[in-house]
Amino acid sequence: MLSGPLIVGIAGIELSYSEKEMLKHPLISGVILFSRNYQSPEQLSRLTQSIHELREPKLLISVDQEGGRVQRFRSGFSLLPAAGSIGKLYDKDPVLGLKMAGSMAELMALELRSCGVDLSFAPVLDIDNGQSKVIGNRGFHSDPVIVAELGKAYVNGMKKAGMAAVAKHYPGHGSVINDTHLESASDPRPLTEIEQKDLIPFKSLVEAGIAGIMAAHVSYGQVDQHPAGFSKIWLQEILRQKLHFKGVIFSDDLGMMAAKQYGNIIQTVKAALNAGCDRVLLCNEPDAVSEVLAGLTDYKLTQTNTILQAYGQSYYTWNTLSQQLRWQELHKELETYFS
Repeated sequence: MLSGPLIVGIAGIELSYSEKEMLKHPLISGVILFSRNYQSPEQLSRLTQSIHELREPKLLISVDQEGGRVQRFRSGFSLLPAAGSIGKLYDKDPVLGLKMAGSMAELMALELRSCGVDLSFAPVLDIDNGQSKVIGNRGFHSDPVIVAELGKAYVNGMKKAGMAAVAKHYPGHGSVINDTHLESASDPRPLTEIEQKDLIPFKSLVEAGIAGIMAAHVSYGQVDQHPAGFSKIWLQEILRQKLHFKGVIFSDDLGMMAAKQYGNIIQTVKAALNAGCDRVLLCNEPDAVSEVLAGLTDYKLTQTNTILQAYGQSYYTWNTLSQQLRWQELHKELETYFS
């Protein structure tokens, strides 16, 4: 399947004429949605249908629906727990914690898929070291082995609901204080220490066959001065060659401050692609998208069959989902353990 590298944001709750024309551009292969694009499950279903109808193969529709403070669709959807709440439950009862990791992921994915969303960028595999401003309880736990186990359970739950998973933020954001949305960030630790801790969950999920990985905009100076999402060492030498990852590598949003060191947006996109990203995100800057579409003239569309596994499978519509016994069971578990 020939496919372009750009996943882009849109402005509102329905597509404008200019956005419809933009999304037909061959360099664009997907859309990422945010709270600004959401009003209700019914409106979301209409929006995703209008996006999917634009072209074949269909555009990939994604969102960040982790739970806790990072849940873009709230009113009408189940309010999901933060990953850290699942980790705390694991500390009390490991069997129950693993079960709930799978159940909450399945509930999340069932609801998204019933509204036509293909993919949630989850799970977060960053270690919660109590240091990071932006991670915090988005991470499951401080123990990387427990993060790996909960992460695998979470991915399996998503899979049950017909959704692929994208682990983030490779190779680990948990030991960095700075928020890469707002400023550059660096991690001074040597590779051996990162391998013995932060990489454990990612290695485990790669071995389990995870479909996608999102790279962090963090530089690990003892490995490479470039942030991981712009680093051939991290993406090609370590992730592809050493860990044998065969899925899709996503950049984080290239509009974040930590990504603004490579010149203009076209140079930034090229830097991420040249490092090894398969898909790059342009989330909040429509002028930047237009600039890239006009200026990325030397990019050759690639035959990327691996992206096919990121497309969701639908089992129910939103209108019928709450009538399903499985959704009722999952929602009861949410109320019982995370109310």
